[in-house]
Amino acid sequence: MEAGKIKVAAVQMDCVLGNREANLKKSEELVEQTVKSGAKLIVLPELFNTGYRVEERDVEMAETIPGPTVEWMQQLARKHQTYIVAAILEQGLSKGLVYDTAVIVGPEGLLGTYRKTHLWDVESVRFTKGNEFPVFQTEVGNIGLQICYEVGFPEGARVLALKGADIILYPSAFGKARGYAWKIATRSRALENGAYVIAANRTGTEKDVTEFGGGSCIVNPWGEVTAEASKHDEVIVAEIDLQEVIEQRRRLPYLRDMNRSLFAKHYR
Repeated sequence: MEAGKIKVAAVQMDCVLGNREANLKKSEELVEQTVKSGAKLIVLPELFNTGYRVEERDVEMAETIPGPTVEWMQQLARKHQTYIVAAILEQGLSKGLVYDTAVIVGPEGLLGTYRKTHLWDVESVRFTKGNEFPVFQTEVGNIGLQICYEVGFPEGARVLALKGADIILYPSAFGKARGYAWKIATRSRALENGAYVIAANRTGTEKDVTEFGGGSCIVNPWGEVTAEASKHDEVIVAEIDLQEVIEQRRRLPYLRDMNRSLFAKHYR
């Protein structure tokens, strides 16, 4: 690969509800597929290790960070010299508080976390909101994290882009019923920020009610989909070029031309 170009991947998968061991085993097999393709940044779905509809077991299944799942992620990242991102249930310092938290690890270990700030529907009862938008500087680029439903909130992605993010990641468990929103929003977040978007979504149905939409995708800064998943369990890989981030932001300078002082009055 040329300088500035890297291969990235999204893992699309169904999960076994409430079975961490089975989900980690399956995830590892899928991660191994991406590594064989040369991926240096891999995104897994939201709550991939537990399944999404474990609301009655949130406190029980939540983990500290680091904890079992993050240690598993770190081992894989070191073994394959790659970066891995996923969202899991995080046990808060105060007993009974649970966060929906994205974790990023690399060959050097745990880089940090992002707690979901915008909660969907009954997530507002299940989880505590986060309040930070960190950007992580890595060898593969500056990475910003969002989670699932947040793809529909332009503000979070914009803040990350203004803080230097070249790549915005969305580990997700996005519903099939709103697949139209997923398609539009993933493309829009990339285009309006001149950033790459990697969105890894769930498939399958949980509790005979919640059906996930799949459609995991990798989108370039021009809003063009360069890879999209269509199978139940699948990995997609694409090469990204960070020079394209620079080029797009020069040709379509939304970040430069944004009247920040005007918006500052409205976001207090």
